[in-house]
Amino acid sequence: MARVMAEQVGAWLAQQRDVPLPDGRSGWVECQVELVERWRPGAPTASFRLAVQLRALNGQNLPVAVRFWSADAAAEAPACCELRLDQPLLLQVVHIPKPWGQEIWYTGVEERGVCGFQGEGGAIAPLPWLLETLAPLVSGGHRELVLLKILDPRPEPVWGDLYFELHEEKREVYVVTRVDPQAWPDGAGAIRFGFDPAVVAQYEDEAAFKRAYRDSVAAYEGVRRDIDRLLDDCRTRAGVGLAEALAPEQLQQWLAEVPGELLSRERDRRRAMDAFTRSRPLRVGDVVKVPCLTPHALQHGVRTVEFQTPVYERKILSFAQKVLTQGHWDTAEAVALMQVRTPPEGTFETVLQQPGVLAERIVDFADFQVQRWRIAAGGRHSMPLAGSYALVMVVEGEAQLGQLALGPEQACLVPTTLGAVEVHNPAGQAVTLLVAVPAE
Repeated sequence: MARVMAEQVGAWLAQQRDVPLPDGRSGWVECQVELVERWRPGAPTASFRLAVQLRALNGQNLPVAVRFWSADAAAEAPACCELRLDQPLLLQVVHIPKPWGQEIWYTGVEERGVCGFQGEGGAIAPLPWLLETLAPLVSGGHRELVLLKILDPRPEPVWGDLYFELHEEKREVYVVTRVDPQAWPDGAGAIRFGFDPAVVAQYEDEAAFKRAYRDSVAAYEGVRRDIDRLLDDCRTRAGVGLAEALAPEQLQQWLAEVPGELLSRERDRRRAMDAFTRSRPLRVGDVVKVPCLTPHALQHGVRTVEFQTPVYERKILSFAQKVLTQGHWDTAEAVALMQVRTPPEGTFETVLQQPGVLAERIVDFADFQVQRWRIAAGGRHSMPLAGSYALVMVVEGEAQLGQLALGPEQACLVPTTLGAVEVHNPAGQAVTLLVAVPAE
């Protein structure tokens, strides 16, 4: 059996496809793959067996299925996983605890977690096993997919508020899928999004505003760290890791040991700091396009689907809890870079409108776009691919993509091998789908 590095699998498969097969017949070819897991500390090498099923059609040997076998009993993949390339591939999620709640990843590949494709019988193959070996076939050459995740904040104020952060390269779009009725009884949640124009206008120029905001954050950070040191003492006594996400109930219990004067100072300085920012209301179905260099923080109890550039970078301006993934804030650097005035919100572009089907382009970034499709009960439509892949998630209702049935918050990769996929709504209510495709 041939032993090849992951990046050489394409060339190896091209040689196998040149071996003649009788028309209409199929056969399997196998190799042993060595994959450098660059997302793990030390970049270890994983070894697994790959088999590709080729089917002869009109003089060509076309790949129609793949199988993976793990060579390591401790690896993520089971003994064998088969994936069909003639239908969409179901994505298996990974839950990532956060101090403010959790993220649910669909296409994440990094040290904290590796998502996978679910094959026949529920077996899972890690995303890189397919994307690092056969990207030209399944994703138009993309070895990293647009990052798809759900942000699921806790419903409690402060405890469920995300970091106030900005990005230099990463582009994001949020689609609101739920607003916790106990946290927001009127149905309108919120996101901190840039700065309050009325507060900005109180300063002679943007430089003066930035200095005042930076000073306010510094004052808050000092008291925040005093409290976090006391809470770290509680963690140590309880044998809890200093970077472990904890339930608010546990933290509230430990906060009872913090001097009341310190807690009072924390509340006052947090309110003074937050007064600089703009709070934008959010309801179910709202879309938030996050431009680079715009500080933002989704608030508690607002569940969203997020598509973003697969670049893991951010700068944290502030956070009302201890940051568990890094030992510092990036306030000075972020304030120097940040946009003080928020760009105007764009409008959606109608991509397709016909009886029972509406498709809107809700964001069009330089590296990917996202469309929102609504298909009426019983409706169907053929969704073409432009030489690459598509990520499809059902937000509401049920959909049939080829032979794959998807319910709410299930997602799949539509591989390049399909060219197009028929989307059918078999249910008695409309279905809403989000579709992300990379830029051409």
